[in-house]
Parts: sequence; C-alpha cells; structure tokens
Amino acid sequence: MLENYLPILVFILLGIGFGIGPIAAGWLLAPNRPDSEKLSPYECGFEAFEDARMKFDVRFYLVAILFIIFDLEIAFLFPWAVVLDTIGLEGFIAMAIFLAILVVGFIYEWKKGALEWE
Repeated sequence: MLENYLPILVFILLGIGFGIGPIAAGWLLAPNRPDSEKLSPYECGFEAFEDARMKFDVRFYLVAILFIIFDLEIAFLFPWAVVLDTIGLEGFIAMAIFLAILVVGFIYEWKKGALEWE
C-alpha cells in the first residue's frame, strides 16, 4: 500500500527542490558586494518620507478597479469578434447589452468625478 504513495512523495520532493533549488543556488553562487546605493531605500527617486503603511486614497483602488473592468471588456470582445459569424444576431445583441451596461457604468464614474485626479 505504501508503494502507491511513492510517486506522490517523489513529486513533492521534486516540487520542493525546484522551488528552493534556484533560491539556494543564487544565494550560494551570487557575488555579495553590498554598497550604499544597493542598500539605500528607493521610492520614486527620492528618500522615503512617510511610513510604508500609510493609508492610500480610495482613488488608487477605484482606478485599479476601473482598469480591471475595462480590461476584461476587451478580453471578452476579442473572442466575440472571432465567432461573430457563428453566433449570429443573438450573440450580437448580447454583446451590445454587455457593452451598454459597461458604458452606463463608465458614464456614471465619469459624472461622479472618479476619473479626475487632483
């Protein structure tokens, strides 16, 4: 019965080896020559001036969510355009409804000033 688990054990050991092996090889073989520039904190070309755990404005997250929404819109448009001949008018109407919902959301965000940056 234990011989059935041998391939699983080998697979786990190989996975651990592939995960830890390159890290260990880099740590052992890479030159370690720290200098002041490598060890200095870097944030947009100047020294850090606040705590790294400071609260971000909600607009950062809003822009990220908007990017994901409209990026997914494009991801759905490409396959739809490829199979438009086969799905016919029903597929066209479904995509038109999908795009209309997204356009309404975009107009709402625009009117609320979510795209304004101060």
